[in-house]
Amino acid sequence: MTEIGEPAGHEPEKVAPQAQPVDGIAVGADTTDVTVAAGLELKARSQWWYARNRFLRHRLAMIGLVGLVIIFGSGALASFWVPYHYDTIDLTHTYVPPTFTAHHFFGTDVLGRDFFSRTIYGVRTSEMVGLVVAAASSTLGVIVGAIAGYYRGWVDNILMRITDLVLTLPAIAILLTVAALFGTGGQWGPFPWRITAILAAFFWTGIARIVRGVFLSYREKEYVEAAKASGAGDLRIMFRHILPNTLGPVVVNATLAVAAAILTEAALSFLGFGIKPPLPSLGVLIAEGNQDPTKWWLTVLPGLVLVAIIICINFVGDGLRDALDPTQRRVRA
Repeated sequence: MTEIGEPAGHEPEKVAPQAQPVDGIAVGADTTDVTVAAGLELKARSQWWYARNRFLRHRLAMIGLVGLVIIFGSGALASFWVPYHYDTIDLTHTYVPPTFTAHHFFGTDVLGRDFFSRTIYGVRTSEMVGLVVAAASSTLGVIVGAIAGYYRGWVDNILMRITDLVLTLPAIAILLTVAALFGTGGQWGPFPWRITAILAAFFWTGIARIVRGVFLSYREKEYVEAAKASGAGDLRIMFRHILPNTLGPVVVNATLAVAAAILTEAALSFLGFGIKPPLPSLGVLIAEGNQDPTKWWLTVLPGLVLVAIIICINFVGDGLRDALDPTQRRVRA
C-alpha cells in the first residue's frame, strides 16, 4: 500500500545498515591506518641499521670506542689543555718521578720537560700518522683492487704481481732502508709527512687483495649486467654499484691499519729511523726513556698508553667485523 503523495508502483528506498566498528576500528578505513592503530606496522630497516645496532650492543667495541675518543681527543686538543709545551725545559726539576706537584703527573725527563705533556703530544703525533696512513693506504688499495677485479685479464695480472712483490718484501728491513736513504724528518708543522708516506706505500696491499676478491665475485651479478644493459659506464658500475659491497671489509681493515701504522711508526722511531726529536711520538719517548732504565716512568707510562691505544683499536675493529657481517645474528661480546 502506497503512502499519500507517492506515485503508484513506487517502492520505498532501502537504506543499508551502517557498518559497526570492529575493535574500535571503522570498517573500510585505510589499510595503513588500521595497521598503525593495531600496532602491527612494519618498519623498513636497512642493513646499516642492523649493523649499527649490532655494533652498539658489542660491549668491548663500545669500551674501545670510548677509550679511543678519550685518548685521541686528548691528543688532538693537546695544545689547549696540557700544562706545558712538549719542549719546555726546566733544569731545576730533572728526573722528577710521577707526582701531582706542579702537574708533573708522569714525572719529568733528563731536561726537566714535563713527561705527561710530552706523552699527550706524542699521542697526537702517533694518531695523525696512524689515521693518515690508514686513509691513504685504504684509498690506494681500493682503487688498485677495484681496477684489478673489474677488468681482470692482463690488467689484473700486472697489478696483482706488483701487489705480490710488495707483500714478499721484508717490511721492517725495507722500511728501515727507505727511511735511512730518504730520511724521515720532513714535516708540515706538527705533521711528519715523510714517514707517513713511507708507511702508506707498504700498507695498501692487504686491502687491495680483499677488494679485488669482492669485485671478482660481484662483477657477474645480475644487477651489474642490468647496469651495463642500461648504459652505465665502467666507473659508475665500479664505484656506484659494486664498491658499496666492499665497505664492510674495507672499514674493518682500515681500522686495524691504524693500529698497525702506529705500532710500526713506534718501532721505527724506537730504532732511530722514525720521527726525529724534538717532535715527540710514543716511539720516540720510549726510546729516550730506555737510555736510563732506572727511571721507570720514562718507558712504562708511554708504553702503557701505546698498549691502551692498540687494545682499543682492536676492540673497535672486532666490533665492526661482527657488525658488518651480514651472516652475524648475535653479538659475541
